[in-house]
Amino acid sequence: MRPDETAFVRFAGVEKSYDGRTLVVRRLDLDIARGEFLTLLGPSGSGKTTCLMMLAGFEPLTRGEIYLEGRPLSRVPPHRRDIGMVFQNYALFPHMTVAENLAFPLQVRRLGRSEIEARVRRALEMVRLSGFEHRRPAQLSGGQQQRVALARALVFEPRLVLMDEPLGALDKQLRENMQYELKRLHERLGITVVYVTHDQGEALTMSDRVAVFDSGRIRQLATPRRLYEEPENAFVARFIGETNALEGRVRRREGRFCRVELEGGFEVTALAVAAGMPGEPTTLSLRPERVWLEPAPGEVENAFEAEVVELVYHGDHLRLVLAVCGRRDFVVKVPNRPGVHVPGPGERLVVGWRAEDCRALDAG
Repeated sequence: MRPDETAFVRFAGVEKSYDGRTLVVRRLDLDIARGEFLTLLGPSGSGKTTCLMMLAGFEPLTRGEIYLEGRPLSRVPPHRRDIGMVFQNYALFPHMTVAENLAFPLQVRRLGRSEIEARVRRALEMVRLSGFEHRRPAQLSGGQQQRVALARALVFEPRLVLMDEPLGALDKQLRENMQYELKRLHERLGITVVYVTHDQGEALTMSDRVAVFDSGRIRQLATPRRLYEEPENAFVARFIGETNALEGRVRRREGRFCRVELEGGFEVTALAVAAGMPGEPTTLSLRPERVWLEPAPGEVENAFEAEVVELVYHGDHLRLVLAVCGRRDFVVKVPNRPGVHVPGPGERLVVGWRAEDCRALDAG
């Protein structure tokens, strides 16, 4: 957001402790723009779901304040926050039909019968479930139940929708289809979404921005592309996608770059993103798809002899595990297309990478 814009949602110095000693959320400052799809991503216990529950009003804050359109929320009960919620377990009423499930939040808000019927009809059209009004949840597939849960969260036209691992119970193919459906729905309606997941692929696919949580704090907040291409620390580099993490020590700085010595005396030229001074430890992050097989002389700054330890078929790509630079777990991804020679186990070759594709980060 630009500094002159007013945040739609603002976490200001928010902290949370359940026992009065250990902070599960630490001094969180976070602004969310109107209409944004923001994902809170991180491992279990990192604090992301706690943040969502505090925003929904289901957990009290230990310290700080959360604002919605400039209004402090700490004294506003959950049912008056005008926030829609979608959970992993759908939370549909099993004894009610689809239409009755959608009508319930409207009846609580005391809308008239004709208005309720119109909104239910529009919500079902929105999630492509027209004609399912009289079915009960048990008569629906998992994907259909999740769409009903989404429609129920949207039917009363909330200012904000919170989603807590909403696709976690679905199988892989249905989960991926629902990711695209949710993103298209968000773009069409322009609603503000705060989404919690531990699935990095889900976060990269759907989000405008992603906040990566670790031990109750945000380690990096950025667009999906920037998180993957430009991680700012070793935790984010390891958590987002797959990376080769090479431990070493800075030998010398060379402008934007540095020379790093790995165990065994191997030296690598890398982009000095968060590397310390000469002699200090650093972690090099190199994505498997950024490694070149048999580069021409002078084509890359780093080139080493390697041996193929393992070859794994993944359909759209092949995954090579190499012995290189004193390691036997170095990964390279090669596109599966005609004309690309892929060496087999036991074969020797030269691999290399550009200095700008190898990021020298903190010691991790």
